[in-house]
Amino acid sequence: MSLFHSLRFRITAIIILVGIIPFLVCVPICLCVYKSSSIYTDGTNLMAQAHQYNERNDYSGYLTGEDDPLLDARLKGIASSYNGRIMLLNSSLKVVKDTSSADIGRIFIWENVLRAIRGEQLYYYDDDAKYLTVSVPIKNKEGDIVGVFIINKSMDYLDQNINLFVSYILITGVIICSLAVIIAIFSAIRFQRPMQKMSKNLDAINREYINELPEEKSYAEMESISSKFNEVIGKLHSIDESRQEFVSNVSHELKTPLTSMKVLADSLNGSEDVPIEMYREFMVDIGDEIDRETQIINDLLSLVRMDKSGAHLNVSPVNINELIEHILKRLKPIAAKSNIEVVFESFRPVVAEVDEVKFTQVVTNLVENAIKYNKEDGWVHITLNSDHQFFYIKVEDNGLGIPEDSIDHIFDRFYRADKSHSREIGGTGLGLAITKGAIAMHNGEIKVHSKLDEGSTFDVRIPLNYIEKEVR
Repeated sequence: MSLFHSLRFRITAIIILVGIIPFLVCVPICLCVYKSSSIYTDGTNLMAQAHQYNERNDYSGYLTGEDDPLLDARLKGIASSYNGRIMLLNSSLKVVKDTSSADIGRIFIWENVLRAIRGEQLYYYDDDAKYLTVSVPIKNKEGDIVGVFIINKSMDYLDQNINLFVSYILITGVIICSLAVIIAIFSAIRFQRPMQKMSKNLDAINREYINELPEEKSYAEMESISSKFNEVIGKLHSIDESRQEFVSNVSHELKTPLTSMKVLADSLNGSEDVPIEMYREFMVDIGDEIDRETQIINDLLSLVRMDKSGAHLNVSPVNINELIEHILKRLKPIAAKSNIEVVFESFRPVVAEVDEVKFTQVVTNLVENAIKYNKEDGWVHITLNSDHQFFYIKVEDNGLGIPEDSIDHIFDRFYRADKSHSREIGGTGLGLAITKGAIAMHNGEIKVHSKLDEGSTFDVRIPLNYIEKEVR
């Protein structure tokens, strides 16, 4: 079995992925959010501090070219605390003060400066240089904007914090991955264990060590599968028993006519001057035995033909009323031998698309069974009805009935509900299996209701218009 196709591998992979993928997705998002929120917080705080510096100090002397050693020292101290730089620009955007003394006297044209000179407070983060730059307008006592206050702050700490976080995250990631792998392997083994037990039990069934899957408390799905397996196994055992019984029955049924014919033929051959009447009587008996043998073989051939893949129907419009009347006309002499009343009731004319030969076999089997498995002076009632889509046939009798434990099996091949009575009547136990197969080929269905010693009712429903099933 391929590793990649095993359930254990797939469960392990899924749990590992479920544990790791969210971690791998969330970590970059969290780092990005931390970085953005830190820049925003520092930028907002720095603008507020720059605004306070403007209110506490008078920079008008700077802007007009005056020197103020005390203010110089104060600005250098502030710039040093930010590990950055402070610049003052006058209304002409000329740098009049620079704590790094690099750009004094130069014209500083930048979008944020232009917007600041118009009254806006802005911050900008340079990801390459790792500096946060704040631009705040400088106002005089009258409230007029006379320059721009610029503070640069180093953000090296941000990368240091992120690197520290990444180190912790890597350690956490290793722990999470290890736990995910351990949990995944443990879960896969745990989940697969009931399936391995079932596989061993099925192998034991295959080797005929046991007859069914033992009941074990497991997952609900596995218990359901086990129950279904036991149903299938039970059905297979039932089919196997039925086939073994069929071999015995058919062997007996095929052997009995041959034995009878041999006895009759030996009697004729071993006697001299056989009277013509006895000769004729024996030949009639031999003919009956041949007919019986032929019927058994025909039933077997009918079943084989229905089982063949690609079996088809010769469908044509058939008057169902006339067909049933014709069938009953042939079967009434059989019913008359036991004084059984056969009544046909039709509620409306029915014309349907059916295979006349196979449908004749369906009706014949149902009515003939109702007659054969009946009582003296009994009755058989056949009704025909239809709607816009289906036609319905009901065959009802007050005969022997079917045992309750046999109702679910009467359509199984080779099954006989009353084996002792069946041997007296004859047949191979294939009639109802052939009947159900023919009805299924017409896309119909058959149901049975029966009570022992009270009779049986067979309900058949078949579409009026035959629709051929698609072969896939």
